[in-house]
Amino acid sequence: MAEPGARPMTGKVVLVTGGTGGIGKATAEGCAALGARVGIVGRDRARADAAAADISKSAGAGVVDVFVADVASQAGVHRLGAEVLAAYPRLDVLVNNVGGIWARRHVTADGVEQTLAVNHLAPFLLTALLLDRLKDSAPARIVTVASMTHSMAGINFDDLQGERRYSGVGAYNQSKLANIMFTYELARRLEGSGVTATALHPGVVRTNLGGDEVPLLFKVLNVVGRPFTKSPAQGARTTVYLATSPLAEGVTGAYFVNSKPATSSKSSRDATAAGRLWQVSDELVSLSAVA
Repeated sequence: MAEPGARPMTGKVVLVTGGTGGIGKATAEGCAALGARVGIVGRDRARADAAAADISKSAGAGVVDVFVADVASQAGVHRLGAEVLAAYPRLDVLVNNVGGIWARRHVTADGVEQTLAVNHLAPFLLTALLLDRLKDSAPARIVTVASMTHSMAGINFDDLQGERRYSGVGAYNQSKLANIMFTYELARRLEGSGVTATALHPGVVRTNLGGDEVPLLFKVLNVVGRPFTKSPAQGARTTVYLATSPLAEGVTGAYFVNSKPATSSKSSRDATAAGRLWQVSDELVSLSAVA
């Protein structure tokens, strides 16, 4: 909790997707403790309400807003965007935190492979829907949770959705690379707008990304590596730093690890590929709304 009287985010509004557990909930707690009004997004109303009560109690904050949405569905993301715009006349920070990993290939109602839909297209679309509000609230920040596993992937434009060959780990790693490429391209497009875009690796955190469908490799690593993993609160520190710290004001188009700038993979810094990914993503969500 922040020290009494030291609440530098008072008057600020922060939206955290995937905010009902793990890193997302810890991020919401960190922002609320600094005085922000926080909205959390989750799929289940009861779980979201319980998380909001926990956050409010632990952060010593007032109301924590709850938004219920299944971001695997583009219609769900559109409804979420409309609800957020109706609730918040201003939006200072958007934290794209939601993510998952699935051992088996699933296709959403929109006909999109689920990992790509949840981890990349949902933040891409939600950011587009909320961008004008963020610009009107500038200086504002967009923070996207990626992973160091991005360095193990490339964007396979010939089989982006794993229709020919699917690997849960591979799809996850590719989606995390997409998060960083999206961030860099977004920062380029937002130059001079007063809205910044950053991405981060939270560390290896004890969290549940895919329920019972986590690939076997992740299950093994979670057990073997547990003594070396971070708690959700520890994993949220870099996100909270990028969302709230005065030291991060104006910082854009950057990737952070342990609250410090880091160098992402060579593939992530390919501006041509990032532009192509943007175009493909735009087509998949049938939206041309981001500057």
